[in-house]
Amino acid sequence: MDTMVSRLNRIEGQIKGIQKMYADSRDCLDIVQQVIAVRQALGRVGKDLLTSEAVKCARTNRQKTLDRLLKNLFNVI
Repeated sequence: MDTMVSRLNRIEGQIKGIQKMYADSRDCLDIVQQVIAVRQALGRVGKDLLTSEAVKCARTNRQKTLDRLLKNLFNVI
């Protein structure tokens, strides 16, 4: 299985865990800690996608793709 898909599946599992924690009225600090972990994991996925896919994307429509990548990069950082 693709590494990126594995990472996204793991994040999906974390989110389901957060939903269960919330439904079970778990301690809010535990829930917030898990939310922070998911945000960090999503940030890493976003950065990895930007760096690994930038070259492939740029080959098709360079200026438009570059503008979109730069805009998204500033949203991830």
